[in-house]
Amino acid sequence: MSLVAFREVVKKYDTALTVNHLTFNIEAGEVFGLLGPNGAGKSTTIHMLSGLLEPSGGDILVDGFSIRKQPLEVKKRIGLVPQELAIYEALTARENVTFFAKLYGLRGQLLRDRVDEALRFVGLLDRAKDKPLTFSGGMKRRLNIACAIMHRPKLIIMDEPTVGIDPQSRNHILESVRELNRLGSTVIYTSHYMEEIEAICSRIGILDQGKLIACGTKDELKRQSGQAEKLIFEIDRAIEPALLEMQEHPGVKHVDVDKNGTVLEITVKESSSILQDLLFIVQKHGINLRKLTRVEPNLESLFLQMTGRTLRDE
Repeated sequence: MSLVAFREVVKKYDTALTVNHLTFNIEAGEVFGLLGPNGAGKSTTIHMLSGLLEPSGGDILVDGFSIRKQPLEVKKRIGLVPQELAIYEALTARENVTFFAKLYGLRGQLLRDRVDEALRFVGLLDRAKDKPLTFSGGMKRRLNIACAIMHRPKLIIMDEPTVGIDPQSRNHILESVRELNRLGSTVIYTSHYMEEIEAICSRIGILDQGKLIACGTKDELKRQSGQAEKLIFEIDRAIEPALLEMQEHPGVKHVDVDKNGTVLEITVKESSSILQDLLFIVQKHGINLRKLTRVEPNLESLFLQMTGRTLRDE
């Protein structure tokens, strides 16, 4: 059974359909990236999963429990790191984490141990007695994470946790996501930084206009989109018979030559299965190969093709 299951989930505001019959699964142990341009329904989806909004139709199951019928059981299994900071500036770091730990029913020595564990994990144990008023933006983000993980949730939802922080803090948070996943938590991660999704997510779902338009690993998304890889051959000179032989290869989609005849841009179906053949053609015709570059579709280009917008479009 999947850890998270969306089943025909709908969210309506008056006549506007924000989430449109959303159906997909997230398996235990995944770091699942959820992407979508502004207005795609991503935040609404996260809010329904975390119990902040009630679906208009359908259901969401977490560890077999229904968000509509058993919301408390679902919330026990979730740690939420919201986009907006959810900490109290007037409380110390320890008091912040303790407050949220008590909401989850932790008491006594277990509570104290888990609070220390969470603060140590995010690198703030030595600042436990300090108030967030004295913290940098990155430290506040890390405290936000500590408040979400002290009960060791099965599912951690991170909604743009690196917004507005410095690169060092961003790297610390990304490494924390990897470590939480290694320790057994499933993570749902949203971001407007495509490089973060590429770096940490094992699978990616793309939302647009309230629908899941694509879902899979990066390689699977590439196949779904139909985007091809390119091989760039920098050579001394192009030879017509060699170009013709390359173009006739069943694994080649197209061969472009620059005006000087020294750069070949070869669009291929799959470079790993064809590269040796192309190198053999180059060698057979006595062409001097100065440089070879492989260019594969990145997540940004896949996203643009699928949605018609960049991730940060307003």
